[in-house]
Order: sequence, then structure tokens, then C-alpha cells
Amino acid sequence: MLRAMDKITSISQFRNPYGGQEIELQQVEYAAGGTPMLRLRIKERGARFTIFDLDPVTAKFWAETMAGWAEPLAIDTPAHPE
Repeated sequence: MLRAMDKITSISQFRNPYGGQEIELQQVEYAAGGTPMLRLRIKERGARFTIFDLDPVTAKFWAETMAGWAEPLAIDTPAHPE
């Protein structure tokens, strides 16, 4: 019998230039159904990972808060390389 699998789609990957962490944003659609989640994966030096999932409402709040903080400070900063 085949088991349904979660579907994970990479949205963006980049490296934090100040700490060297590898960061990946993924969309996770669970085989059991429900709301798709935004997964944040942070790989520290070596093999340590921090992974957590955000619902769309929390992700939107976080994105707006971060953008509000960053916009006035990032005026003279070059775009982040992908």
C-alpha cells in the first residue's frame, strides 16, 4: 500500500552574510491536508538545524514587521544576492 507524502517546495535559499547560516524558505503541504505552511530552515555551522513552520497569518505578520524595520535601514545597502 502506498502512503501519501508531504509535498515540500523550495521558495528561496540564501546565506546570511554576517553569520554564515544557510537559510531556506519552503512551502509545506501536508499529505493529511490542512493549511499549507511556510517552513523556515536555518542551518548553522556544521550540521545543526533550526526548523519551524509558520501558518499564513503568522508569516504575514512577521514579514510586515521585518519589512517595516528593514526598509528605512536598508536604503543604501545593495540587494541581497540569491
